[in-house]
Parts: sequence; C-alpha cells; structure tokens
Amino acid sequence: MIFNETKLKGAYIIEAAPVKDNRGFFSRVWCKREFEEYELDTNIVQCNISYNLKKGTLRGMHYQKNPYSEVKYVRCIKGALYDVIIDMRENSKTFGQWTGVELTEENRKALYIPKGFAHGFETLMDNTYLYYQVSEYYKTDAEGGIRWNDPQFNIIWPIGEPKVISNKDKNWPLFKK
Repeated sequence: MIFNETKLKGAYIIEAAPVKDNRGFFSRVWCKREFEEYELDTNIVQCNISYNLKKGTLRGMHYQKNPYSEVKYVRCIKGALYDVIIDMRENSKTFGQWTGVELTEENRKALYIPKGFAHGFETLMDNTYLYYQVSEYYKTDAEGGIRWNDPQFNIIWPIGEPKVISNKDKNWPLFKK
C-alpha cells in the first residue's frame, strides 16, 4: 500500500499496490502493521456499505460528536464518487479546511479520515458503492452534520447542486465555532 498524506494533517489517501499477472491482480487494502507504521488508528469495530442509485447523490457532511468521534477508512468498490473531508479539530493548524479526492473502482484509492473530521461525498456515476471501516459503533445521539454548501467552507462539488439529497443533509445547520 502507498500512503500519501493530504494537506490535512493525519488524513491519508491510500493507494493499492497491485501485483499483476495473467489472471488479474492481487493487492492488500488493509494491514494493521502498515497502518501502525504511520501511527494510524487500527481499531475497526464496524464495517458499512453505502449504495447510491443515482449519479449526483450527495451524502454529508457527517461526523460523530465526542466522545464517539470515529476514524473512517473509505473505499469506492463500484462506480465513482468525489469524497470530501473537513478538519473540525479546533487545535489543528488546518482547522476549517477541506480537501476532496476522487475514489473509483478503477483507481482503487481509499481515504483514511481521522477523528474530528466531517465527511461527505457526491456520486459521479449511477450505482455507486462506498465501503466504510469505522473505529466506533454508530450512536444516534452523537450524530452531527454541517450543511453541504456552507459558505464558510465553499466546497467545490464536481456536479454542483445535488440531484439526490436527504432532507436531513439538506437542512444541517451552518457551521458555528
């Protein structure tokens, strides 16, 4: 695996390093030892799949409030999406900054999202699947969110206005420090 830290401290784009032959390829996509070498949290307690029927579906920006803040390790296993994270760690030098990365079944990239980040994505194809590994059990009372189009962050979504979005995601509050 190839670990590339993003401009947001502690967040990594992780690329598969496939070994190819006439059958196809084989690649490791999770290795506790390799993650620990980068001092990344390896406590995975739950795995989730998000299926998105239509191109232009937007989900986010979500996070779990302390003390239930969670690490997420996400990968597109079918289709394509634009994944966005916002650093919400008040003591971080990159507090309030965002970054985005295209995750596709072809590029096989994954995104490691540390605790204290908001996360969301916009699908770039119909029938897109996102696979999550998370470090905390989901707790309804700890759910939080920021509006996807909050002018404070000015996130540039590739498709722009979402074609499909839940009422909850449409109505998250604007961020207040």
